[in-house]
Amino acid sequence: MGSLILPATGPIAVDAQIIIYSIEHHPTYGPPLQPLWLALQAGTMTATASELALMEVLIGPLKPGNVPLATRYEGTVTQPGFRLEPITLTVLRRAAELRATTSLRTPDAIHAATALVTGCPMFLTNDRRFRAVPGLPVTILDDILTP
Repeated sequence: MGSLILPATGPIAVDAQIIIYSIEHHPTYGPPLQPLWLALQAGTMTATASELALMEVLIGPLKPGNVPLATRYEGTVTQPGFRLEPITLTVLRRAAELRATTSLRTPDAIHAATALVTGCPMFLTNDRRFRAVPGLPVTILDDILTP
């Protein structure tokens, strides 16, 4: 099993999967993500995601009414070192270009556009479809874990 190598500078863009794996302590994907969260807590790295990620991660806990878990998710994406990027007109225009030129669905196009617009040196995901986005510095979690 490999390990996550963080870039020297951030912010690292993450999609909703990465947040979910971390908060819910996924047995396979949670441990390799620990360096990211430790670096955020230490103040040596920053992370970012589209505001859309907050909505996506809250759905699972809110369906059964798990308010404490929803609160943990919200606390994670509002902690120091983590920034939720607004869905601006620039992001929406870039997302539209991505929808027109790739097979990404609208939410994923918004995540990719956010990472591109903010100039992130790494976009951390476990969704291989993001590889179709020109110029997006994609890191696939499964690739890290595969020897």
